[in-house]
Amino acid sequence: MTEKVFLLPDLGEGLAEAEIVQWRVAVGDTVTVDQTVVEVETAKAVVDVPCPYAGRVVALHGAEGEVRPVGQPLITIAEPVAERAAATEPAGHAVYREEERAGSGNVLIGYGTGHGGARRRRRPRLVAVDAPTTPASAPAVAGALPALVISPIVRRLAREHGVDLRTLRGTGPGGVIRRADVQAAVDTTADPGQGPATRSEPEPRTGGPAPVGATDVRDVVIPLTGIRRAIADKLSRSRREIPEVTIWVDADATALLQTRAEINAARPEQPVSILALLARICLSGLRRYPQLNARVDTEGQRIVQSAGVHLGIAAQTDRGLVVPVLRDAERLTTTELAAELAATTAAARAGELPPARLTGGTFTLNNYGVFGVDGSTPIINHPEAALLGIGRIVDKPWVVDGQLAVRKVTQLSLTFDHRVCDGGVAGGFLRHVADCVEQPALLIATV
Repeated sequence: MTEKVFLLPDLGEGLAEAEIVQWRVAVGDTVTVDQTVVEVETAKAVVDVPCPYAGRVVALHGAEGEVRPVGQPLITIAEPVAERAAATEPAGHAVYREEERAGSGNVLIGYGTGHGGARRRRRPRLVAVDAPTTPASAPAVAGALPALVISPIVRRLAREHGVDLRTLRGTGPGGVIRRADVQAAVDTTADPGQGPATRSEPEPRTGGPAPVGATDVRDVVIPLTGIRRAIADKLSRSRREIPEVTIWVDADATALLQTRAEINAARPEQPVSILALLARICLSGLRRYPQLNARVDTEGQRIVQSAGVHLGIAAQTDRGLVVPVLRDAERLTTTELAAELAATTAAARAGELPPARLTGGTFTLNNYGVFGVDGSTPIINHPEAALLGIGRIVDKPWVVDGQLAVRKVTQLSLTFDHRVCDGGVAGGFLRHVADCVEQPALLIATV
């Protein structure tokens, strides 16, 4: 037997560290080549990490919740001599496919095990948590149920409060266990006379308001780790470096809603969302005003206008705000845009997008109207140069042909980098978007 140490690999996009979410193996377990041994969370995504060695697990380097730097020991495997003779790479070295060396963001596979042609299967959206995923020493649970979990946040919350997911019935689609299901289990097991469960030692509360009449009121301490820290760093950098300006206009979206209804009535098998129509309008505007589809290269003291539109869509998830990107969105039809938007946002909320799908945008579309608000002055997604925001669509009094009428009105806001253009360009783009919202037929003339 010989011990091989597997180092935490570079997971793409220059990420320097990852947080251990869940170990899939325990010390003493036997693993095979390319078996997933740990689930980690980077600043971009949750990733399953396969091990390049086969043998017995000798040591796990790092506890769940711990942040490990890239290149540091992750797991030690006692490899049989026969396996060692077949190995061709020194400990901790990873072999990448050509597209990974080029920065495609694909998850690493093989790591020099001679399986370069194999593909690691994508982690399913519904992850069964059953006996094999728990340590061998864990006692069996009578009447345990197969637990379907999508979010690593749910699993972490269950571990923190000692909730066995196998005992819960999920209330989400298809029986998926949600955060509310875990929290309900925590509240049920708490002492009825003391409100939510408390620990014997004083610790900061983990969230939520203090119970009415409670005397033990403590601060909420939330560590900035993983994606929360990435969001904080990016937004802070945006505000430090970009001289941003926000302009806005109200638009009558009645005709846009009617157009969508007519499209979906004619092609119910390929429905089109309002967001897809707004994306199409944005693409039309960027064709006319390419100055906003750009970034500023501060080191080279130049403005770089992108050849294609890599459209970012702001999406709220359990892990925080992420911006998945639709590459070369201008090449998609409106129907294709709708399908890609639906699939991409669903994958983002499930934590299934690789890091490469969350970077590289050139313009962002942010529909904050889903939160029931009218307007916003959003922060630009650095290093992009502009972001279009859409507020809720509500009934408002509106003058039509000199007569007061009730119309479907929305507020459109554009935040732009004043270094890439002046107000004339920004105002022209926003007015074009508003005109197309009010008269969707104008799109035909501009496509």
